[in-house]
This record gives sequence, C-alpha cells and structure tokens, in this order.
Amino acid sequence: MRLVEPILAFQSELETIRRDIHAHPELCYEEQRTADLVAARLTEWGIPVVRGLGVTGVVGIVKNGTSSRAIGLRADMDALPLQELNTFEHASRHAGKMHACGHDGHTAMLLGAAHYLSQNRNFDGTVYLIFQPAEEGGAGARRMIEDGLFEQFPMEAVYGMHNWPGVATGTFGVVEGPMMASSNEFRVVIKGKGGHAAQPHRAVDPVTTAVQVAQAWQTIVSREKNPLDTAVLSITQIHAGSATNIIPDEAVMIGTVRTFSTKVLDLVETRMREIAEGITAAFNAGVDFTFKRNYPPLVNHPQQTALAIEAMRAVVGADRVDTHVEPTMGAEDFAFMLQAKPGCYVFIGNGDGEHRGGGHGLGPCQLHNGSYDFNDQLLPIGASYWVRLVEMSLKA
Repeated sequence: MRLVEPILAFQSELETIRRDIHAHPELCYEEQRTADLVAARLTEWGIPVVRGLGVTGVVGIVKNGTSSRAIGLRADMDALPLQELNTFEHASRHAGKMHACGHDGHTAMLLGAAHYLSQNRNFDGTVYLIFQPAEEGGAGARRMIEDGLFEQFPMEAVYGMHNWPGVATGTFGVVEGPMMASSNEFRVVIKGKGGHAAQPHRAVDPVTTAVQVAQAWQTIVSREKNPLDTAVLSITQIHAGSATNIIPDEAVMIGTVRTFSTKVLDLVETRMREIAEGITAAFNAGVDFTFKRNYPPLVNHPQQTALAIEAMRAVVGADRVDTHVEPTMGAEDFAFMLQAKPGCYVFIGNGDGEHRGGGHGLGPCQLHNGSYDFNDQLLPIGASYWVRLVEMSLKA
C-alpha cells in the first residue's frame, strides 16, 4: 500500500477522534455533539465551516489555486437505535444508541483527509467536506440538498464511501451503475367482516384474503418483471386476529420492496396495488394500500467511477480493488446526491472482526449488530483515498 505518510503519522489522533464519537452516539438529526466536534476540528485546522444544512450538517471548504472546479466528499455522522453489546473502553455511553454502521469511522476518515488537505494543498480548485446527518432512515442527504447544498456549494461531482465487513482490510470494492437498491415500504390493510370461526359463511375473512394477496404478489417478481432485472418483495409482518375462534375484521401486511431501477419499482408498486384491489374485491373485502418510497437506487456514474478506481489503485494497488463488486439490496441515502450530481460511492473492507480487542460482544462484526466495531486500521487507508481522489480530480 502507498498511504499518505502525514496521515499515517496522524493515525493515533484519528483513532482518538473516532473512539470519542463512538462513545457518544447520536441518532438522526440529533448529531449536535458530533457536529460540534467536526466543526471545532475543521476550524482549528483553518478550514472555513458552514453549519445548519440538514439541521445538524457541517460543510468544510478547502480552496487552493484559481480554478473554479470543485468536488464534494461526504461522510455520514449518525448512529443507530441499538443497544451496544461491547464493553471495551470506547463503547457507547448512551443506552439504546450505538455506532453499529461505522459512521464514526466515516467521519474520522474524512477528518483525516481534511487535516492533510489543510496543510498540503496539492490541487487546484475547491473541496467541499460534507458531514451529513440522518443517513439511517432520516434521509439527511435529501434534507441537505433541499436546504441548498448544491446551490450554496456548486460542485461538479460528489463522492461517498462506506466500510464493508467481511471484505479484507486494505481492499476496496466498487461497480459502475447500480450498486445499492432502492428502499421502499408498504402497509396494506385488508378489511373484512368479523364473525365466529365456526360460521365463516357469515363473515368476510381478511386472513384468507391476505394469504391470497401475498401469494399473488410473488408472481410480480417471478412472472411479470424482466428476469434480467432485480427486485425483492418481502412481506415481513402479518397481523390479524385475537383468538382461535374469531374471524377478525381486518388483517395487516407490512414489508419492503427493493429494486435497482425506478422503472422496475414503478412496475412492482403498480401491480401490487392492482392485485391487492382485485383480489380483495373478488373476496368481497376492502383494502387500504399504502406504499412509501424511502431511498432511490444508488447508481454510480461511469466517469467518476473510473476516477475513483484510479485513486483506490493508487493507494492499495490494482490487485486490492474489486471493480465488479456484487451490488447489495441494502440502501443508502447518498443515492439522493447521485441523482443530483455525478459521482461514485465505494466500499472499503472492514475485515472479519479480528481487529476487535477484549471486551467485544459475542456476536459477529457485522453492520447493524450490537457487537460491531469500526476497524481503526482503515482510517489512514480511507483518508489517503480521499486525498488521492482530490489530487486526481483537481490536478494542479
């Protein structure tokens, strides 16, 4: 690996920052302490700061030379509503809140790049350091955009990065095009007519109707969309009834839909509604159908992906960069930024958990798990990638 030496020398400070953030997790739109820490460090390093976009968002501005070109680098800051199982020294001090997705590490890696860029401006243009709130379900990226992120800070491209457990430390992964899926949720209430279970002919059974709807929905994935397209339709909750001898008045089905394209999503949503309405009508029942689109698909742009690959290879070598990483049906609100601007989102390997010292939980080191911890070995690697990406994007 060819890491940036001054960043390596700064690694212990980055570890201290990362572990401090980990010990003080804050949920979406509550990241006041984290934002204060970020703003204080940037100011200390002579980087102008703008606050308040997306409620608690922070944007640092690093300029050099005379070029009007600019790019954005984004890190997320929020934690998850999850009880931490680790007991090491930097474990969460707030019950029910935990940095179980590595946003503490993402913030620290971008701060590492900020520290270096403040002292070594080997580029011509402007770098916007975007510290975003509320990625975990709060759509903080969209909120920052709505608050004028790209108008106030005009940039030609924007880049993001996420740690990825199970992938070797010191490696990167990326793919051009769709890399993460859209995230959508549905809630369907089947309205029947309750009655005695021994006299079903006097009732309209919402449970039987719900079963028919659930089975028919799966044909959307298996028989209606193009087999070459990807979609997931998962019913994750069914609620109905209160006793063995009562046919209830209604049944509720809740779940998620994931796709890599809006076209496929449009098809799935439309057909889910039509099938639900048609089957319930056939069974003399009623239906309330609610479908909520949360995050769009995350789609990497060709030119920016090629540049990101070049930067990753410059840091870890070509053999440690997987340019055809398998896309995931998980979702990321950085997708909103990639809808508004060209850019690229990459994975950086977090290892298999061997980095965890004494006091870690007994569970796996996986995202959204109470035994997870960010791998501090990534800090200089990720920060070096950011620096090389800046220098290649904005060549002096």
